Amino acid sequence: MKEKIKGTGNSNIIYGVDITKKVTPIMVRDAIIQCYYEAHRNVLELARESFGNPPKKRFDEMKRSVVKDLISDIFVWIGGDFNNPTKKDLFKVIDILRRFAAIYRSEKIIKKHFTEILLLIERL
Repeated sequence: MKEKIKGTGNSNIIYGVDITKKVTPIMVRDAIIQCYYEAHRNVLELARESFGNPPKKRFDEMKRSVVKDLISDIFVWIGGDFNNPTKKDLFKVIDILRRFAAIYRSEKIIKKHFTEILLLIERL
């Protein structure tokens, strides 16, 4: 999701990462988390009742935690380091997420998100 930087008219922000500045692997990892959270927060919302209908703010924190844990687990699965990701690990993670999302998302949406994150990875 590209956002405009206020006052510039440019679309240089992808999931919180300004692509006109130095991009780090941690920034890309966090962008992957944000991307996946944004793409799936509505689906996760369907599970709210099963968590006892917590207040909105608390449930938003829970949803973010679930997404972060999922991505952390993928790093473990590929033998990568969540806290010190490599470019290769980041690519593997988005490839796995792309294949997983293909079960319930359209190819057009998956391609859009994959391409945005790939742009960040290429900036490393």
